[in-house]
Amino acid sequence: MTVEEIIKPENLVYSKPKLMNDVHMHYCPGCSHGVVHKLIAEVIEEMGMEEKSIGVSPVGCAVFAYNYLDIDWQEAAHGRAPAVATAIKRLWPDRLVFTYQGDGDLACIGTAETIHALNRGDNITIIFINNAIYGMTGGQMAPTTLLGMKTATCPYGRDAHVHGYPLKMADIAVQLEGTAYVTRQSVHSVPAIRKAKKAIRKAFENSMTGKGSNLVEIVSTCNSGWKMTPVQSNAWMVDNMFPFYPLGDLKDKE
Repeated sequence: MTVEEIIKPENLVYSKPKLMNDVHMHYCPGCSHGVVHKLIAEVIEEMGMEEKSIGVSPVGCAVFAYNYLDIDWQEAAHGRAPAVATAIKRLWPDRLVFTYQGDGDLACIGTAETIHALNRGDNITIIFINNAIYGMTGGQMAPTTLLGMKTATCPYGRDAHVHGYPLKMADIAVQLEGTAYVTRQSVHSVPAIRKAKKAIRKAFENSMTGKGSNLVEIVSTCNSGWKMTPVQSNAWMVDNMFPFYPLGDLKDKE
């Protein structure tokens, strides 16, 4: 087979999403952010929403999403992305509006904004990267840090009597009347990536058909914050994160 035959469109098996900018990826090797960025780009392209998508990113590793996805972006103050997304969607109801947030941002300083935006049933999607730690600022304990898990601010492990219990934000979202779709996925394997992409597509379609608010939680790794290799991080996530944050759809109003 010649090179010309190989590169024919009908022979193309996979290509980089057109919405992914050709820039150097700054995320740590093994980080889940890059995979989720790719899935978002693919879904937006497949939906034909390239010119009508608006992402909102706040503080944390998620803040750099604008650097990689070639769509309109609005920066938000720490934790305030759902409130900003609400305003954007109400001003431009024909737009695909989503937030892209980490667990420290969404489940700590932005807890109120997250809960109220979801409860209002605003037709937005919140994409929630949960790696159970503050990755950007040095590996401190997050609201989602597991009991016994060691971080920079709980070096002997999270203790419920001292630090309280981890927050299960998706489980809280299920109880809210305004939520149409709440799911918890991961991107640690090819089958998991396919399921995560399907979940993002469903959430985006819900937001465009007026079904209500949507929360897509991605249980993720932070190998630099966890002080592990990427392979070790994936194994640790499966053994420790998944039992506490089980994967699958938690609510679907279909």
